[in-house]
Amino acid sequence: MSVTANLAVIVPTYNERDNVGPLVERLTATLHGISWEVVFVDDDSPDGTADIVRELGRSDPRVRCLQRIGRRGLASACVEGALATAAPVLAVMDADLQHDEGILPEMLQRLTEGNDIVVGSRFAADGSVGAFSRNRTAITRMGTRLSRMVLGHALSDPMSGFFLMRRDVFEQTVRRLSGRGFKILLDIFASSPRPLAFAEVGYHFRLRQAGESKLSTQVMLDYLILLAEKLVDRCLPIRMVLYGLVGMIGLAIHLAVLGSLFKFAGLPFAWSQGVAIVTAMTSNFFLNNRITYRDRPLRGWQLLPGLMSFYAACALGGGINYAVADMVRGVGASWWFAGLSGAVVGAVWNFTVTGLLTWNERRRFARV
Repeated sequence: MSVTANLAVIVPTYNERDNVGPLVERLTATLHGISWEVVFVDDDSPDGTADIVRELGRSDPRVRCLQRIGRRGLASACVEGALATAAPVLAVMDADLQHDEGILPEMLQRLTEGNDIVVGSRFAADGSVGAFSRNRTAITRMGTRLSRMVLGHALSDPMSGFFLMRRDVFEQTVRRLSGRGFKILLDIFASSPRPLAFAEVGYHFRLRQAGESKLSTQVMLDYLILLAEKLVDRCLPIRMVLYGLVGMIGLAIHLAVLGSLFKFAGLPFAWSQGVAIVTAMTSNFFLNNRITYRDRPLRGWQLLPGLMSFYAACALGGGINYAVADMVRGVGASWWFAGLSGAVVGAVWNFTVTGLLTWNERRRFARV
């Protein structure tokens, strides 16, 4: 009969096959005398990371593999890994060997001192960013300052991917998490139904030994969107806000193309307007695919039918916009109120229908 481990270390992976073995060896040496297991949550790495994990698991039952097909994302991987274990204490760390597993016993001790969560911090006492580049250090510090607008906590390293928490804290919070992006610690603190008692343990951030860094423009964008989500989601869904922002960019593109063709190229207004509409709609589609629906983007052969459905939904939305504005104007409302009414109804229509038709996740997986 298997015995539930007291500590589960959740390690999200993507192309980390060369780091899996050394990490297990380090955990084994560090957690001597502690009942533990490690759950590698692999996003179907093409380098065969999951195969290496399963191979290790055949000789060491503490090593487990959760392989995900068709899904990517560190935050959602952490959530699924935590749900796949019954351990009362959950730790999250990266597979790249940059986090110092040697502080895990101290983190466990701090958790027993009345804390809900213990964070491995690069900026706490005795911590350091190691050989971080100057640009990356600046990005991290800027992210820390921005996070304080949401958290109201004095966390020194809210962008840390290395922390430990009690299972009951996770269960109280998990249904409120966005589950998107790479910075789940911030999400946990911002989504908790109550203030969390926390402690920080400093550590020296090490150089990556193998593989490639996952930090990218998309990761930074996801972090900023997560901050915005936690700030405005009480009033409006963040996806609707992003859709509206993309719409404003589309309006600027529309006016720029219209002005260029009509005023400068001398084309008839009707032709200029038509080209401007198609250009703006096309740009909106690709921006929404990259930003608004970044968690389920259309790729490859999905782009063309997605674009066609987006055109169709927005064309019908334009008709609804006109009908509503005409109706409101017909009852004596001012021209600007009639126009605004039509624009709002049309925008809500476009957002709703394209979410159901163009970026419908269930239909996408059904076609795969």
